[in-house]
Amino acid sequence: MELTHLNEHGEAAMVDISGKPASLRMAEAYAAVSMKASTLDMIMDGSAPKGDVLACARIAGIMAAKRTAELIPLCHPIALTHISVDFAPKRPDRLEIRTRAACTGSTGVEMEALTAASLAALTIYDMCKAVDRGMEVINIGLLKKSGGQSGDYEKR
Repeated sequence: MELTHLNEHGEAAMVDISGKPASLRMAEAYAAVSMKASTLDMIMDGSAPKGDVLACARIAGIMAAKRTAELIPLCHPIALTHISVDFAPKRPDRLEIRTRAACTGSTGVEMEALTAASLAALTIYDMCKAVDRGMEVINIGLLKKSGGQSGDYEKR
């Protein structure tokens, strides 16, 4: 397999997408935060000392997706047409995060969806670390993607 982020001299290089046709690209990613049951209860009932954890994490995820190219070397800037960040408590001690990103462009939005999930999870950790130092960000991954030359993907 050829590594696309290396030039003919083995140096890091941004992939040239100028010849690729624009198409609808979509990606879904996930992450989870493991925590004490009492911390999950606090988040879900809105009683965290720092405020509305889910609202803050949602905004952080959206902002992160929009700035992915500034955070990930060699990642193309993308004009996102959609980004969503949703949460689902998994009792007794886990909060799952699911993100969806879309654009019409010449490259995919997997990194934007993954970045959104990661930063939403880290924001949850940041807002709750004073009450639960044992939290862990776990299971970051791509759920599915569509569009582009490489075709569709769905995690089994």
